[in-house]
Amino acid sequence: MTEQSTGSGRFADYGRPRKVDGGLRARTARGSIGASWWSRRFVDVLESFALGTRLTRGRAYARAGQVLSLEVAPGLVTAVVQGSRPKPYQVTVRLHPYPEPVWTGIETVLAGQALFSAQLLAGDLPPELERVFAEADAPLFPSVIDDLTMRCNCPDFAVPCKHLAASFYLLAEAFDADPFQLLHWRGRTRAELLDRLRELRTGHPSVEPVGPSDEYADPVPAEPLPGLERPAVPVAGAGLALADLPDLAPATAVDRYWQPPVPLPDPVPILATEPDLLLRQLGAPGAPIGGPGLVERLRRAYDRFGQPAP
Repeated sequence: MTEQSTGSGRFADYGRPRKVDGGLRARTARGSIGASWWSRRFVDVLESFALGTRLTRGRAYARAGQVLSLEVAPGLVTAVVQGSRPKPYQVTVRLHPYPEPVWTGIETVLAGQALFSAQLLAGDLPPELERVFAEADAPLFPSVIDDLTMRCNCPDFAVPCKHLAASFYLLAEAFDADPFQLLHWRGRTRAELLDRLRELRTGHPSVEPVGPSDEYADPVPAEPLPGLERPAVPVAGAGLALADLPDLAPATAVDRYWQPPVPLPDPVPILATEPDLLLRQLGAPGAPIGGPGLVERLRRAYDRFGQPAP
């Protein structure tokens, strides 16, 4: 639930915010915030709650770099926002994380579609993901404002205040840079989700190496496949690669070699990613080599390179 207030909001214009050096600054200087479908969807949901002009002031705070820090944990987002007072304000936003049985059902559906796994491994969220969550009776995004419990220790009693709103916009851009942060907020880290999908698709749990001496050892001393002899001395990584090959009989190996592990839809979908996917994953470099300005120039160049030939 939200901590609402019927106050007049007399603190809405409480002085000018103190200038901040090194704060988290929104990448978009004007217009809408959110580059990916999931971050735009998150912002659209928030703005659909008719939260008033505080969202506008919060967007200005986000672009001015007033948010000092932002962290995402299962069910909880915490932020520190510099306002007009010397001491920054503490912001928290809580959203219900889903329990293990819900995530098990969602992961089973995702593992059944090779395309979903491929997109997640590429750092993208498939557009169908929202439907998968909805069919599990577990919305990916907040459905109503009461899904969020918002708190800020500023003197403005209205919820959300501009400090909460600024945190929301920076959170949307954090989802742009790493979409797994959205899933982390709902209770699954990137490593946990990908490990679980790998386990469901292969039928084998992920196994950590026993020790440094076993890092490149062959974990399965099985007979080699027909026509593929293993080297007498293990080569780095070769044992791990060969361990997952299917154990096919010689008469059927060639016939089954090109068959997909799961039935593919008709027509086969194309895995499409944005041209700036790698830039979003890496973030901005340091100021000596160009900082955010270099990222923006590279993004425009990638967009031009990604255009179809005339």
